[in-house]
Amino acid sequence: MAVKIRLRRMGQKKAPFYRIIVADSRSPRDGKFIEEIGYYNPNVEPSDVKVNEELAQKWLSTGAQPTEIVSRLFKNAGIIK
Repeated sequence: MAVKIRLRRMGQKKAPFYRIIVADSRSPRDGKFIEEIGYYNPNVEPSDVKVNEELAQKWLSTGAQPTEIVSRLFKNAGIIK
């Protein structure tokens, strides 16, 4: 089972709010997931990002692959070098 760390879209139409989740790569974007590790709100200035660093490190060490946007968020938060 390939595990990905990706965004799950929530919020109203034209006002997206994202949760950072760990999910099987075959599940749909807003479908079933394994664990929620944070959130990302691009609607405020500056963007609001909160990530549980312990959970993120745990999943990265077990082989979960972050998507491009999530890896950029992790770099800005200092989780990935």
